[in-house]
Amino acid sequence: MDKIYNWGIHTGNLNSSGAALAIKPDEALKKGSLIVFTGPSGVGKGTLLYPLLKRHPELHLSISATTRSPRPGEVDGQHYYFISRPMFQQMVERNELLEWAEFAGNYYGTPRQPVEYQIQHGRSVVLEIELEGARQVRQSYPNALQIFILPPSLAELENRIRQRGHDDEVSIARRLKRAQVEIKAADEFDIQIVNDDLDDALNQLENSLPFIHSALSPQSPPVIQLPISQSAP
Repeated sequence: MDKIYNWGIHTGNLNSSGAALAIKPDEALKKGSLIVFTGPSGVGKGTLLYPLLKRHPELHLSISATTRSPRPGEVDGQHYYFISRPMFQQMVERNELLEWAEFAGNYYGTPRQPVEYQIQHGRSVVLEIELEGARQVRQSYPNALQIFILPPSLAELENRIRQRGHDDEVSIARRLKRAQVEIKAADEFDIQIVNDDLDDALNQLENSLPFIHSALSPQSPPVIQLPISQSAP
């Protein structure tokens, strides 16, 4: 049985049917900022985001939903919302995803309600998503800041993918082929950062923050936790 997620929406921002009120794109940047963070698989997006989020707790990292199985050490509701394909398809049909895409045989998507909730409460939200999803978000939120992380070379990207030890040869070849397509789209993004030296890349990423916070008030917004409820197994 699928878990039942309420995405932590316990506010008055609901309509008469109990659904979260959608926000318009122009309202998003009045009340908060949306930051899209994209790059090929294995480029080190998570390695960059982890120290950035530690330095800037005012940033909120959106949690994606996925149909893939958890990897060792991954926690449901912390790293991803791990859901079934039928549940994911229902979310697509109900327009409950801000964006979604298929990658390596599995579906990934961003639940709409928690993102809109955080934006309504003045927080900056970071979406770590794939190229296809970034393009979808760009259609809905054209003023969102879009950042693309590049590898120093395809050879180095392949080395990083192999070092993770998650993929067989077929999967590695598929990821590298897809990476070449994604890298060609880097010019679509507002900011492009080559993740060669971690400290340098992190500094470049951090230097983009003034663009993010120019839409925010000087006072830091409150930290809002999003608890998860689930049904009995």
